[in-house]
Amino acid sequence: MKLKKTILFILIFFSFSYKIAQCQTINWASLKDEHKHIVNAHAGFDYAFTYGVAYSYQLQTRIPVLLNVDFSTSAGEKILDDFKTKIGGQIRLYEVNNFQFSASVYGIYRRYEIPLVRLQNFGSEMNGLIGYYKPKWFAALEFGFDKAIVTNFKHSNLYKDDFPEVKDGWYQPATGGNFKYGLQAGYSFKSSDVILKIGSVITQDFKTNPTLPFYGEVSYNFKIRE
Repeated sequence: MKLKKTILFILIFFSFSYKIAQCQTINWASLKDEHKHIVNAHAGFDYAFTYGVAYSYQLQTRIPVLLNVDFSTSAGEKILDDFKTKIGGQIRLYEVNNFQFSASVYGIYRRYEIPLVRLQNFGSEMNGLIGYYKPKWFAALEFGFDKAIVTNFKHSNLYKDDFPEVKDGWYQPATGGNFKYGLQAGYSFKSSDVILKIGSVITQDFKTNPTLPFYGEVSYNFKIRE
């Protein structure tokens, strides 16, 4: 019984401290074929104040495709207690006049630690965007789903002193997921973009919200020609 209560407690904790993954935002109308490399810096709120960096490489394809890698962490005394890495890509799927639709898919590795337990998680993220894009500015609706697929639990000695039956290791099925939806807008210069995102978050059962049921982010892209 104690083991079941322990697992339940951790799952609840993980669900409420879940960090929403953010895809790197691009102004597709200002992106040129010669922009091979894009460096990004971002900061904002999801379950806490976070900041990070990202890098994108544009493939030579008929329609724009970007390969992305991202690292972000929560503000705090120990930078590597809570962090997220993700790798994947995004593609502009459709364009009509100035309206464009794009999608992204990522694999995610996350780490969280508190005095009672350390959590390591592998998950996935899918996003869709539809917006109005001009060379100097854009505005878009975004929607996405972030899923925790498998999680590893390592309990501290402090926790094991009270609950000696608890077991460390990998736990399945998936521990939870969140839907997000919101708005994003940006202004583009010759080689850079400034972007603002705001939105809301709801858990996959569509009945509850995370502790902080909204997100916001400011980011900056610098596009390097080749």
